Amino acid sequence: MAASPRPNDPETAIREAVAALEPRLIEIRRDIHAHPELAFEEVRTSGIVAAELSRMGIAHRTGIGRTGVVGVIEGGRPGPTLAIRADMDALPIHEMTGLPFASTVDGKMHACGHDIHTTTLLGAAEVLKDLAPQLAGRVLLVFQPAEEALGGAAAMVKDGVLEGVDIALGFHNHPDMPAGQFGYCRGSTLAAADRFDLVIRGKSGHAAHPDKAVDPIVAAGAFIAQAQTVVSRELDPLMPGVVTIGMIHGGTAPNIIPETVELRGTVRTLHHAARDVAEAGLKRLATGLEAMHRVECTLSYRRGVPPLVNADSVLDPAIAAVRRQFGDVVVEGRPSMGAEDFAEFAERVPAFQLRIGSGAPGRHDHLHNDRYQPDERCIGLGAQALTRIALDMLA
Repeated sequence: MAASPRPNDPETAIREAVAALEPRLIEIRRDIHAHPELAFEEVRTSGIVAAELSRMGIAHRTGIGRTGVVGVIEGGRPGPTLAIRADMDALPIHEMTGLPFASTVDGKMHACGHDIHTTTLLGAAEVLKDLAPQLAGRVLLVFQPAEEALGGAAAMVKDGVLEGVDIALGFHNHPDMPAGQFGYCRGSTLAAADRFDLVIRGKSGHAAHPDKAVDPIVAAGAFIAQAQTVVSRELDPLMPGVVTIGMIHGGTAPNIIPETVELRGTVRTLHHAARDVAEAGLKRLATGLEAMHRVECTLSYRRGVPPLVNADSVLDPAIAAVRRQFGDVVVEGRPSMGAEDFAEFAERVPAFQLRIGSGAPGRHDHLHNDRYQPDERCIGLGAQALTRIALDMLA
């Protein structure tokens, strides 16, 4: 059981309490790492989480958002509810680390560190359980499924996870920062992730007689080139956007003009206004192809997660708490065009996602890589940070 922090020295007390838990946390992390589960398959992982919360005496519910777990720590005095979220799912990647606790499941790996996140929040939960009498409010421990599929947060929201929540805290490990360093980004920090499918229908024919056919490949080429003008000529230059076409299928032989071509792509934007412009622009280009190239176009555009926007009202006190716990180890970072479904929480309540350094000495790892090896010290350091943020924000 974690030691109760001394009121006049929270830095030392939290550090010592987490240090006592670290061997257990690393053991749990390695067990989860060896048994990865993909989006909405996290039955074993959520079972471990529920068992640990039961051992700590923390009330919890399972099956939230299908395979999610939500625990609650009631403070000693009335106050706001702080939700702290950790994701649990793995990726469809075959692990190549050679570690003794490497994945035992072919084609599945914790290559994004969600095993780190799960155990970090479990560590914070155990210390916060003992701190509960000092808290004004309550802490909601949200163990979320299916972040990689960008659907788990929405599923938990649908099941009411944010009912009564006033503020939310997320976190993610960052191998581009050494363990012991923390980071933040103000405002829009991660992008909205939308996708589109475009089917272009022409008229098939012989390659030697294009006048008797309607060529969808030429139309597809025009769309691919013109799609980039949505970014370069329609978006505000101060609002980043990315249009990427990652798949194109069409044709069966070099001497046949095909009937159809299919393209699939993604649109990433950091601002809601840019998101609207990009969607309208791509739809207009698809419509224009029909008149210009005599084809028929069907564009399916689906909005995914919104941009993740950090609220200063949560960011500022959270970063101040991290500095009180560790000193001057916090750096301001840049936004990324990657996406994260913690944005579903941040759309509904003031929220902030903390960056936790996980880079190991002598390594140059990056996420979603089959050889990713985070520095496990980030588990205890992250648990300290989450604990101190909750303690200070619910003082």
